[in-house]
Amino acid sequence: MPTGADRTPPRRVAVLPDHIANMIAAGEVIQRPESVVKELVENALDSGARSLQVIIKGGGTDLVQVVDDGSGMDEQDAVASFLRHATSKIVRYEDLEEISTYGFRGEALASIAAVAQVVMTTRRAEDEVAVVVRVHPGGQTEVSRDARAPGTTVIVSNLFYTVPARRKFLKSTQTEFRHVHDVLVRTALAHPELSIDFTSDNETVFRLKPSSVEQRITDLFGQRTGESLLGVNEETEFLSVTGFLGKPTYGQKTRVHQYVFLNGRFIFSRNIAHAVLGGYEHLLEKGSFPFFILFLQIDPRRVDVNIHPSKMEAKFDDEQGIYRFVGALVRRALGASGAVPAMTLVGGTNAGDPLGLRFTAAQHGGESRGFSASHWFLPERVNQATGEILPPLPFHQEASVPGAGGALQPEFSAADEPGPLLWQLHDKYILSQNKNGLMIVDQHVAHERVLYERVLDRFQRGMRSSQQLLFPCTAVFSAADYSLIEEILPHLAELGFDIKPFGKSTVMIEGVPTDVRPGHEQSILEEILSLYKEFRRDAPTDVRDNLAKSFSCKSAIKAGDPLSEQEMRSLIDQLFATRIPYVCPHGRPVLLRIPIDELDRRFGRR
Repeated sequence: MPTGADRTPPRRVAVLPDHIANMIAAGEVIQRPESVVKELVENALDSGARSLQVIIKGGGTDLVQVVDDGSGMDEQDAVASFLRHATSKIVRYEDLEEISTYGFRGEALASIAAVAQVVMTTRRAEDEVAVVVRVHPGGQTEVSRDARAPGTTVIVSNLFYTVPARRKFLKSTQTEFRHVHDVLVRTALAHPELSIDFTSDNETVFRLKPSSVEQRITDLFGQRTGESLLGVNEETEFLSVTGFLGKPTYGQKTRVHQYVFLNGRFIFSRNIAHAVLGGYEHLLEKGSFPFFILFLQIDPRRVDVNIHPSKMEAKFDDEQGIYRFVGALVRRALGASGAVPAMTLVGGTNAGDPLGLRFTAAQHGGESRGFSASHWFLPERVNQATGEILPPLPFHQEASVPGAGGALQPEFSAADEPGPLLWQLHDKYILSQNKNGLMIVDQHVAHERVLYERVLDRFQRGMRSSQQLLFPCTAVFSAADYSLIEEILPHLAELGFDIKPFGKSTVMIEGVPTDVRPGHEQSILEEILSLYKEFRRDAPTDVRDNLAKSFSCKSAIKAGDPLSEQEMRSLIDQLFATRIPYVCPHGRPVLLRIPIDELDRRFGRR
């Protein structure tokens, strides 16, 4: 234990010299050669460049050279650009709320010069010769003149030579090359009008000419990727999203090829990536991820990109709204393109369909056909063993089938009616003969899919469907659950719950969604809350989708509920009216089939 005499006396507070401050700042801004390339390329784009030439050696550790044909600078601006917080992008505080350029902090060149040897050659169109600025250790600059076409060239050599310890944390040359390559791929995708030449260790990696986005994708990722693309384009008053999605059959083993550009700037966004994945609704094989390139345009005042030195993260003023918008956009694009087929149960023959299911084309924005009230009306149910009249299941006629308004629309005709015979096995599964064998439907997950899409449709349309209770009931919750109810109360109201606070940790349930069976009001609400808390760990921003999943799971008919033939037929009709009838919202299969050939094989028939 040191004595008082052994303690080091406190140092006086002192302002750090500029070169030390720059080296500290460089640790945040310049983490690897990739950071150098990114900052220099963004400066070139802000200068109005139409062509770029990027040359690296040793993965960028030995050399990074960026040549552009932008506006260039005069001597005063060229020298000033190496000072900390020197920028032409912002002048006043209000400019931070409307950032439309890539750079704005004025830290990049100062940080690069603090840890590497830098030479800049720049010329404006109106000047006769170029300005050459050479930065020496400690921040001293040397200015000279040279010949050059209008534009700017920046050469960065011996990265981290002033802080050799940082070099130990760099990866192999191949790894650093891949990071630089990724930066240039993002730049090429965001700016297909740009000409880009990329050379590594004297070998040309790619040479891209100005083109369309589709051609740029094909040039970078190959013909197979280009042929697998589905276009998306949606615009509202506040947000527009364009871009491309990979077809479900073109799943990737990693999330590498997922690109989100916000006002032209590449960003990492877990929420948007999760929204896209949710839009695919388990159409991808397990362990696969979608390929997508999305361009978001939004008022700069509604987003903050000044939250990380890399400027590759952003905060939106309406995270939930953007999450829902992107998820709905993906579902609609997949449906409208036919990538998510509509299926109808065929009664009779259907040559060419080995599943006994007819796959119909998507109808964008059309009305559903062939539905009559008889498909949705269910008579009283009778327990065959006791003769007891059971309450009807919550299948009821709605204004439109789930998926209307631009989503996938199935076509129905008299030939598409279910087969003449339906059986219920152990009050769990619905069995139906089709042309080529036997189809088995899990009644719980089938009804869960129907309710899930119906609830999403209500949320989207603002069509609240509620039934008032003859005798309102009270429910007591823990403090945490009561707080959660208060948080999501507006969404519960949209769902159809009529809930009012009734004292401390107590609520009065006066109305419930029409899909809730009488007598289960309180238990359904408790189960929904329990499941909702589990779902929001994976998607904390998507309140509506989590509620829809929770509600559909807990309100659907259960295994063990007996169904009449009319109820089974109604359930199947509604199932095949959904956008994605073959998996439940959690990814479990809704239906299975056993081909007649398999049965013949099992029984030894030839």
